[in-house]
Amino acid sequence: MADGQRSEVRRTPNRLGSVRRVGSGARCRWAGLGSLVTDPESLLQHLSDELDAFRACLDGDLSVPVEHCGDWTLRDLAEHLGSSNLWAAAAVTEQHGKHEAAPAPRDPEVFLRWFEESSATLLTALRTDPSTSAWTFHPPHTVGFWQRRRALEALIHRWDAQNALGACRPLDPVLAGEGVAEVFDTMAPRQIARGRAQQPQSALCLHATDTGTSWVYGPGTAVATLTATAEQMVLLLWGRTIGSDAPFSWTGDQEAGLRILAGPLTP
Repeated sequence: MADGQRSEVRRTPNRLGSVRRVGSGARCRWAGLGSLVTDPESLLQHLSDELDAFRACLDGDLSVPVEHCGDWTLRDLAEHLGSSNLWAAAAVTEQHGKHEAAPAPRDPEVFLRWFEESSATLLTALRTDPSTSAWTFHPPHTVGFWQRRRALEALIHRWDAQNALGACRPLDPVLAGEGVAEVFDTMAPRQIARGRAQQPQSALCLHATDTGTSWVYGPGTAVATLTATAEQMVLLLWGRTIGSDAPFSWTGDQEAGLRILAGPLTP
């Protein structure tokens, strides 16, 4: 959390157990879901599974365009994910964020091996005590940051790849809920600090129907409540859908709620 910034936590009982504190400069208060997914072994298993599912998307036409990723093709997305795997691994093993991966191979078969090797390199680097020191772009400066961040990066881009192929598989609801929390405790504060987003002037409550999780983002009493599944929420926050779509249920001032989410809260 940045100096001078404050976070609050609201505690409510729920069927999944413990309550965790999530901080942000915009006073994100978190209530509900326990930290089941933050067990390092669970996160690493999620990461491995998501990378495998992404790799399975690369056996066909790599020139398929990827919606929500500008003019990228599936190959471009794979190169991004593979290169950032190596970058994150170096943040752990070399303790800096200046690693620049060589361009990915052009030969299709060699490219696939390169992607697989990037995944293996990342998983090897992250299989250590989560409290171990690492370079990160936001606190905490530990391996645990990357265990969580890379599992969520792979989750979103696996969805991107499958969506490009018209074959989306559901997101794990607990991991998706972790992704919602990460937006509010890491991504939104970073966007605000970099001048890309504004501090919210009022609060929005988000409630995940499938996990029993609630988040309140912004100061004061919530002016609106957005209700959906954790999957729908994390895809909304990462710009893969819009808050006025059918799966979302609103109470209170929907227009004010949409303004709070306008951000952009993620890079």
